[in-house]
Amino acid sequence: MTTHKSDPRALAVPSGSLTRMARFGGLAVNIASNIALQGARQVAQGQRPKARDLLLTPANARKVADQLAHLRGAAMKVGQLISMDAGDILPPELAEIMARLRADAYYMPRGQLRRVLRDNWGEAWRDHFETFLLQPIAAASIGQVHRARTVDGRELAIKVQYPGVRRSIDSDVNNVAALMRYSGALPRQLDIKPMLDEAKRQLHEEADYEREGRYLSRFATLLADAPDFVVPALYPDLTTSNILAMDFVDGVDIETLTHAPQATRDRVMTLLIGLVFRELFEFQVMQTDPNFANYRYQPQTGKVVLLDFGASREFGPEMADQFRRLIRAGLDGGREAVRQAIRDIGFFADDTSPRHQRLMVDMFEMSMEPLKRPGLFDFAHNDLAMRMREAGMALGADRDFWHIPPMDTLFMQRKFGGFYMLATRLKARVDLHAIIAPYL
Repeated sequence: MTTHKSDPRALAVPSGSLTRMARFGGLAVNIASNIALQGARQVAQGQRPKARDLLLTPANARKVADQLAHLRGAAMKVGQLISMDAGDILPPELAEIMARLRADAYYMPRGQLRRVLRDNWGEAWRDHFETFLLQPIAAASIGQVHRARTVDGRELAIKVQYPGVRRSIDSDVNNVAALMRYSGALPRQLDIKPMLDEAKRQLHEEADYEREGRYLSRFATLLADAPDFVVPALYPDLTTSNILAMDFVDGVDIETLTHAPQATRDRVMTLLIGLVFRELFEFQVMQTDPNFANYRYQPQTGKVVLLDFGASREFGPEMADQFRRLIRAGLDGGREAVRQAIRDIGFFADDTSPRHQRLMVDMFEMSMEPLKRPGLFDFAHNDLAMRMREAGMALGADRDFWHIPPMDTLFMQRKFGGFYMLATRLKARVDLHAIIAPYL
């Protein structure tokens, strides 16, 4: 059994519901104290402070990020999603602090890790392995990953779920939502219950590693005809609802390709964007988490490694038909057809004001520019991302237009948006028209 010296990033996961609730309560009190102190200072200086400006400070953002990283589980997962979706809207200093949640998390001390392994594999769990590295090779919101070699010679990556994650999901989501309400980040009249219910449902699914294992095997089958992708093999004999055992597949972070040759960056993004459209139009099942850590690259083989299928989601054929109609309408340039298609998908409701409907159509037409343009679209040398960001911020800041689309649409939109961010970061050039044309 291989061991390493202790690391300050080893921190026990608070698994009791009362302990986790107390941490949220303490965080709220701490932030309130900061707001009161800073507000008093500004009043003493003759200023009239705004509550939102008092809340959105680097000090408060740092406290929230640190506490969510300590809690891990659903609390950290929701924080990651917020930081990804709002990263371009937050001030740069706040976005940088919240981005900590997308980096490696704290991990379990070895005593806590051994208890989890013993509870799932039994007292004699060590007998399965020739080596098991107790130092994780990665740590995230719901679990951490260890490298191991079995006695029969298999090189494995073992994902171990943090204790208490599953039973704390509902309360964590409610507590994060309460913090958002308290912050004024959401209008009080907005009914976010459907979104909270869906977040809880998806997080419960992501915390079921046996379910993730089934999707891991399913995607391996679906992509058997795609040699440019690698999906690790599942090992059911060592997989439980709290532990996922799969092939160890080497590779580098996909974001390291920012320094790769242009042709490599173009090819990788063409593969990944093409996969999204295969998932939507062909497979009708999609891995909906756009976290860049879910994708790795093998420089020796040129293959893209796909990891983490916990957020896999099935879509009915009607979803593919709706998006096909929307894209066709966008390519044809008919604004009324676009408006009808956007409404059918659920991006706005029947009672949405004509002004807001026009803004939504304008934003969609902007997003269609790369598809309308034959040949390579250069994600680095254009102002589309900035124009989309400004339009989205203007629409999001209008409290008269707060509408939550159907959850399937929302998750798909996040996947598209995540890959757009990755393509921009890699400064890739992709022929989007050529990718989408076969599906229309």
